[in-house]
Amino acid sequence: KQACEELGVKANSNGPANESDIADQVQMLDDAIQKQPDGIGLAACDTKSVLDSLSKAMEAGIPVVCFDTGVDEAPEGSVAATVATDNVAAGALAAENMYPVIKDVVKGATAASPVRIGEVNQDATAQNIQQRGGGFIDKMIELLQADGKTVAVAGNEFYVNAAKGADATEADADVVIQVAVPAQTTVELCSTEAQAILSQENCIAIFGSNQTAAEGVLAANANLNVLGSDAANGDVIGVGFDAGSIIKAAVQDGTFLGAVTQSPLMMGYYAIYALTAAANGQELEDVPTDGYWYDSTNMDSEEIAPNLYD
Repeated sequence: KQACEELGVKANSNGPANESDIADQVQMLDDAIQKQPDGIGLAACDTKSVLDSLSKAMEAGIPVVCFDTGVDEAPEGSVAATVATDNVAAGALAAENMYPVIKDVVKGATAASPVRIGEVNQDATAQNIQQRGGGFIDKMIELLQADGKTVAVAGNEFYVNAAKGADATEADADVVIQVAVPAQTTVELCSTEAQAILSQENCIAIFGSNQTAAEGVLAANANLNVLGSDAANGDVIGVGFDAGSIIKAAVQDGTFLGAVTQSPLMMGYYAIYALTAAANGQELEDVPTDGYWYDSTNMDSEEIAPNLYD
């Protein structure tokens, strides 16, 4: 709205009721193309499902700016620019802030007595979730190996195959990074996956890579009560992503060590500017936005607070 006021343009928003309502979003996108707007902003729930629609938009001469998540297989020339968090770096930021708290526990891990770090991703189809989950895994592998530990990645096939640098099998690793993806994108199913990880006695930490996954981790903990901020005394260290009242309360009371927030304000703002430029025939470059770590000590700061929605 701020960008529209500054530029004197109009934008209409539409979206499905749930991120798993992929067919609904594709129909909305196709309907928008039929109306011949000057440009379309797209946050794809499933990047593969929008490919035909992107071709239609290109054929109709309608520029598309992707925001929040890119579409890596988009037909050439169909996406004018992508405005999104650097999700690889944002996932790595979660690992970088988690690791110092679990480092001393990790020191005692051996293949005979391994420890387990969990990751719950709401899906393996959206590019932003793929990159964020992969960023956490790859950075965690790097940190663990720097301390002389062997690492295996287990669980969801996509993330196992995409992981960089794992040097052991689950049977002989000092540390196992276990990745879970539910059958559908719901907090309830993410909770089920998180419970399976948290119930294992050697689980020392867990990461929920977006709001749905992080809320699923917290829902699982409501039954198990294992999360906390004191790894030395056996607490499982939880880290989330995004915001919302449930995650913010968990960070505030120490159930979560902290979380990473995006800048949704700036993604929306830059998307409107990019669309306006594209509609005027200008060539564009992608606009990466930052992720920010927040915990109980800084979540009320001027830099963080505006991006922590309820």
